[in-house]
Amino acid sequence: MQLILYSKPGCHLCEGLQEKLEQIQGLNHELEVRDITTREDWFQAYQYEVPVLYRVSADREEPLPRFSPRATVQQLAQMLQKYLPEDKPK
Repeated sequence: MQLILYSKPGCHLCEGLQEKLEQIQGLNHELEVRDITTREDWFQAYQYEVPVLYRVSADREEPLPRFSPRATVQQLAQMLQKYLPEDKPK
C-alpha cells in the first residue's frame, strides 16, 4: 500500500504521525511525505488541515480518515489494516 502524508515543517502532529507510520512493522506499505510549503496548490488545499494522509489506489489518491494523535503505533497499524487492498484469488 502506498501512503502519502501531506505535512509541513514545524508541525508536531505531522512529525508524530510520520514517526508512527515509519515504526509500523508487518504492514506492506510505502510512505511518501509531501511538504505542502513546496507547492502553492498543496499549501492552499492543506494549510489548515495537516497532517493529511492518503492512500494511492489505482493511481488515484484517496483520503484516509484523520487518526487520533494519541493512537499508538499498534492502533494505527490496526486502523490502516482495513484499507489494505484485498488480494482476491483467481
